[in-house]
Amino acid sequence: MLSRVAESVYWMSRQIERAENHARFLEVTLHLILDQPENLVDPWDPLVRITGDEEWFKEKYGVANQENVVNFLAFDDEYPHSMLTCLRAARENARGVREKLSSEAFEQINEFYHFVNEASKNELLDRDSQFFDEVREHTIQWSGILTSTMAQDTAWHFANVGRMLERADKTSRILDVKYFNLFYSLEHVGTAIDDLQWSSLLLAISGFEAYRRDYHTIDLDNVVGFFLFNKTFPRSVHHCVASAGWSLGQIDEASVQGVPRNSSKVLEALQQRLANTEVKEVLAIGMHEFVDGLQEELNAIGSSMSEDYFQISVGV
Repeated sequence: MLSRVAESVYWMSRQIERAENHARFLEVTLHLILDQPENLVDPWDPLVRITGDEEWFKEKYGVANQENVVNFLAFDDEYPHSMLTCLRAARENARGVREKLSSEAFEQINEFYHFVNEASKNELLDRDSQFFDEVREHTIQWSGILTSTMAQDTAWHFANVGRMLERADKTSRILDVKYFNLFYSLEHVGTAIDDLQWSSLLLAISGFEAYRRDYHTIDLDNVVGFFLFNKTFPRSVHHCVASAGWSLGQIDEASVQGVPRNSSKVLEALQQRLANTEVKEVLAIGMHEFVDGLQEELNAIGSSMSEDYFQISVGV
């Protein structure tokens, strides 16, 4: 497979996943501010911190309020990681690999982009949680169409690696920032407000029902473990890393060399670390410190992917 094709498929998938995650964060935050007591926890600044682009945001927007953060994450045409710019880049990457995609898959990306693009132009649009729910539905349709119409060959595995690495990244970021924000309100620990906020965290990854099937009550250790180490839930960090590792293994087997490359080795090391780490160790180290290390390893995998498989960068 041409490295150009592999990279385009990888980033196409990763950019769509990034757009969906931003929609999830915004939708859940909009729900949270309706349910929690007024002025209890600032829900908007943490969403800016999740991106790691606080300086960029402050320079352009200043205050982290609902209007500014929604525009920043969803519709900002200058911010390279907004939903709008991610979907535009995903569509351009899809154009370059149309021979690898079904017509239905390409049409879905195109429709998805135009849906968000039209919304960005409509100043009268009520940008409530319903809009972001529809964004998630577009992504679900895309994933279903891709799975149903794309051969699960090497190109599909590159798409899966991109999707899983991006999902692991965003799951860890939302846990890190929200954990700090929620745990900071010590006077509410163990109260109904505390349960509401931790439940919102689970809703951000569509994990509330799956969590409840395993645990009957909201518990700090159990929520952290569910986010990081659950082996069966498809948005947990461990599951995402394992799925990306499986796809990289398939890619290596199909390659001319037929042996694991550095990205596979780095990813396998992370998978083993996650499998052998317990929640109490994370809390002893510190959530932020643990996630920082996790982010470094995920970034190292992404860099190794470029070195191992891609010759020319097509965007991040």
